[in-house]
Amino acid sequence: MRKFHALTAVAAAVLVAACGGGGGNDRGALLEPPQTVATLSAAQIDAATQSSGLRALSGPAQCDVKVTQLHYATVGVNGEEANASAAMLVPAGACAAASHPLVAYAKGTDVQKPRTLANPTDTETFLLAAMYAAQGYAVVATDYLGYAKSTYSFHPYLHAESEAASVIDSIRAARNAAPSQGAALSGKVMLTGYSQGGHASMAAQRAIERDLGSEIGIAAAAHLAGPYNLSGSMRLTNAIAGYQFFVPFLVTAWQKVYGNLYGSVTQAFKAPYSNYIETLLPNPTMTYATLVTSGTLPGGPGVSPDQARDLVFQPAFLADIQTNPDNAVVQAARKNDLLGWNPRSRTLLCGGAGDPTVPGALHMGVAQADFASRGLSNVTSVDVDPMVRAAFGVNGQAPADPASAAFATYYANYHGTYEPPLCHAQARALFNTVR
Repeated sequence: MRKFHALTAVAAAVLVAACGGGGGNDRGALLEPPQTVATLSAAQIDAATQSSGLRALSGPAQCDVKVTQLHYATVGVNGEEANASAAMLVPAGACAAASHPLVAYAKGTDVQKPRTLANPTDTETFLLAAMYAAQGYAVVATDYLGYAKSTYSFHPYLHAESEAASVIDSIRAARNAAPSQGAALSGKVMLTGYSQGGHASMAAQRAIERDLGSEIGIAAAAHLAGPYNLSGSMRLTNAIAGYQFFVPFLVTAWQKVYGNLYGSVTQAFKAPYSNYIETLLPNPTMTYATLVTSGTLPGGPGVSPDQARDLVFQPAFLADIQTNPDNAVVQAARKNDLLGWNPRSRTLLCGGAGDPTVPGALHMGVAQADFASRGLSNVTSVDVDPMVRAAFGVNGQAPADPASAAFATYYANYHGTYEPPLCHAQARALFNTVR
C-alpha cells in the first residue's frame, strides 16, 4: 500500500528552482522531494464513505486521490527560518487531466507531535479526501510548526501570525510541488480550517488580503468552529470541554512567544503538572486518551471541565485572568483575536450553538456581529446545531440529563466528530459557487 515517489529529472528541476539554488529562507521552498504516500481509488473512497455514513454529505467520489507529503520552508514567531510539513491531496484517475482549484486547510488542535496529515488512514485526512480532493479540488493541509517533520522547538498554539505563515507557505509549497505531482492548479485558492484550524485559516485570510493579494487570489474562505474571540474565552467563568488540554497548551505556548504570562511556572500551575507542563504538548508519544489515563493530565469519568481546570491552575492565576483587564494572558489573547478587520473575499463562518469546546455564541456569533457592525455583506454564518441534534440527539434534541450516558457521549463527540463533516459540507457548497 505504501509507495514512495522517486525523484525524477523533472521533480529535481522543480526542487532546485523552488529552493532558488540554495541559501536563505525562500518561504514555501521544497526542502526535499515530495513523497507520494498512497493513492486512494474512487471505489475505496466510496466504500469508506458508505460504511461510515459520510456519503450523504460527501457524495460519490469523482476522482482517485493521491496523498503526498511536502516538506517546506517557513518562518517562526520572530520571522526566523523554520520548516514545516504538509499533506498534498491531488485529484487523480478520471480527474488527472483537469485543472484544479487549491483548498488550503488548517487542522484542529493536535496533541501528538509526530502526527502528519500525509496519512490516508488519518480520519481528518480522509475527510479532506472525500469532501474535497475526490470532488476535483487539490488540497494542501499544513502540519504546523513543531509537528511531524518540523524541527521548530515548540508549537506556537493559537498564535495568529505564525499560523498564517504556515498556511501561506503551504500554498507556496503546493504550487512548487504541483508540476512534479502532475497537478495542474487553476490559480484559485480557497481557505478553510477546523477548530484551531478555523483560527489559523482566518488568520491566513487576514494576512493574505493585507499583504499578498497580488500573489494569492482568495476565491472564498470558510472558517469552521474556530476560536476567533480568544480574549472573551479566557475570561469565561465556566471551563470549556477539553480545558485541561487546550488552555495549558495555550498558556505555555504564549509564554514561549511573549515571555510575560507568568514569572515562574508554579505561579500559574499546580504540582505535579508544574513539573512538566511547559514541555508536555505536543507530546512525542501520548494521545488525548493516554494523557488522561496515565494521570499526566486530569480528566476521565466523573471529572468535570471545571474540576480539571481547578486541578491544573493556581486559583490566584485564574482569578487575575478573569478580573484584571491588564492581565498578561488577556493581553496576549487580544493580540490573537481575529476581530476588527474586514474580509474582502466571500467568507463563511460555520459552527454549532451546542459546541462545548468552541461555543458558537462566543466565537462565531461575536465574529459575525463584529463583521456585520461594519456593514460587511460578504460574510455569512451557518449554525449546524439543528443538524447535529437531528442526527445525533435524542428525539431531535440535545440530551438534557448531565448524568446520562447519552449526554456524555453526545457532548464528548460534538466538536470532534459530529460537527466537522457538517461544516465541511457547508464550506464545499460555498467553494462550488466560485471554483
